[in-house]
Amino acid sequence: RRQAAAGRAAAGRAMSLGLGALRAAFFHPEYGWKTTHFWGPVANWGLVGAAAYDMTMKGPEVISLPMTGTLTVYSGLFMLFAWRVQPRNYLLLSCHTFNVGAQLYQLKRGYEYQQQRKAEGKEVTSHFSPVA
Repeated sequence: RRQAAAGRAAAGRAMSLGLGALRAAFFHPEYGWKTTHFWGPVANWGLVGAAAYDMTMKGPEVISLPMTGTLTVYSGLFMLFAWRVQPRNYLLLSCHTFNVGAQLYQLKRGYEYQQQRKAEGKEVTSHFSPVA
């Protein structure tokens, strides 16, 4: 009993220290919620949300392989940037890490769809058109 009570007390202290550190980081003047270090990654989560929506609600026929490849490279470069910038921007890193995963899955879906169409002898169409 005594050990369990001591463990709960230690966990409570750790939790309060963790919340204090989280609060301090959230309100930090250089990278807190009032800066682009916060709002840039928050806005970029829209890319992940769009990819997740497309994965679940749209078929592979709407996937543009060139655009999806470009988004994958874009997020890969920003993952590198988020790691190298000081202080490290873990929110940006996590956003682009998830986006690379989502875009790679979309590339797989689009590629498999196009290969299936070729095997069936059907025309492979891409909705990507550089001329509007």
